[in-house]
Amino acid sequence: MTKLIFMGTPAFSVPILEGLIENGYEIQAVVTQPDRPVGRKKVITPTPVKEAAVKHGLLVLQPEKISGSPEMEKIIELAPDLIVTAAFGQFLPEKILNAPKFGAVNVHASLLPKYRGGAPVHYSIIEGEKETGVTIMEMVKKMDAGDILSQRAIPITKSDDVGTMFERLSVVGKELLLDTLPKLLANEITPIPQDENQVTFSPNITREQERIDWAKTAEQVDNQVRGMRPWPTAFTTYNDTNWKLWDVTPIAETTTAIPGTIIKRSKKELWIACGEGTVLSINTIQPSGKGKLFIQDFLNGVGKTVAESDKVG
Repeated sequence: MTKLIFMGTPAFSVPILEGLIENGYEIQAVVTQPDRPVGRKKVITPTPVKEAAVKHGLLVLQPEKISGSPEMEKIIELAPDLIVTAAFGQFLPEKILNAPKFGAVNVHASLLPKYRGGAPVHYSIIEGEKETGVTIMEMVKKMDAGDILSQRAIPITKSDDVGTMFERLSVVGKELLLDTLPKLLANEITPIPQDENQVTFSPNITREQERIDWAKTAEQVDNQVRGMRPWPTAFTTYNDTNWKLWDVTPIAETTTAIPGTIIKRSKKELWIACGEGTVLSINTIQPSGKGKLFIQDFLNGVGKTVAESDKVG
């Protein structure tokens, strides 16, 4: 039986861990991020991977920083055949990468070499990609730069967002990993080096990236909204208050108004001018201090004073 150590943190990683368990791999330990405060009440909450590991009675390690930690020494002591990571969230030191007989592999949610980094799904949608996928790669010290063992692509539709793509990609990741591991362990795979000329990066989303730039086209703004839904959520400002935008639609209208101008306001519709004369209709909005509202409920309630020619930005 192949002995594995699994490293992962969010819900994306859970089906991958459970697929390994179901297929007879011996999980010596599960490494995940420490419990963190969640929500407005800051309730200390375990990661989804920890919850799954506890359910299966597995040893759980939660280093604040893995390099030089007692947990690192424990991993080396366990002498696994292989380490599998999936959205773990920390860099692995070379001591860990070199410990397993077959090294360490990562389940990465992009078609490498595109979108190395911590937010590949977000950027794939924000940048208007028609497809994304999963790459199983060898882990090296440089971030997401290891040789490719296998890849599988799936389309991104106009109704997809980060939430739906994570759900689909986690299933693809599980299936692809389970298909790849037997070949890897049997030395039947020739790793393919990444083309450094094709590399792009997807660092974690900053607060400023969440702000909508109305000089972009309506389609680009739609991509941004879906590429930040359900987290961290795209926003704009109106009269010094924030509006989170949850659902929008580019419409077949044109305008000469300055981007960021409200060009139509009725009881049921709110249209905003975007770049290149394009127009965006707002469907679901969340004003500061309120819950999500369908646009007609917003316009007939807290948004009663919103008027045509007003500006957002």
